[in-house]
Amino acid sequence: MVETVEAAVERYGKPEIINSDQGAQFTSEVYVNYIKGLGSTRISMDGKGRATDNAHIERFFRTIKYDKLYRFVPEDGKQLFDQCKQFINFYNCKRSHSSIGRVPPLQKYQL
Repeated sequence: MVETVEAAVERYGKPEIINSDQGAQFTSEVYVNYIKGLGSTRISMDGKGRATDNAHIERFFRTIKYDKLYRFVPEDGKQLFDQCKQFINFYNCKRSHSSIGRVPPLQKYQL
């Protein structure tokens, strides 16, 4: 998990706040110390059992699982990565979203 955050910070810079649930990977000493080491970045964690706090990302996870991963079961980690990358690109760049005027997010947010 720390490696993923490190890569994101390297690419996009330090965020003001990082929000997560209270999963073991986010409460580990290594992860918490890394975030604290960023200086100004604050740690935010949802309350236990508060799945609705992450409703948007939970909905996205449901979508990627049912639209891609359950239909085309990956054979290994590389294939899983490639399928997720392909779907996220489709989801952001080509798939219309009813909540933003039936256009892809890329089109909506480039305006």
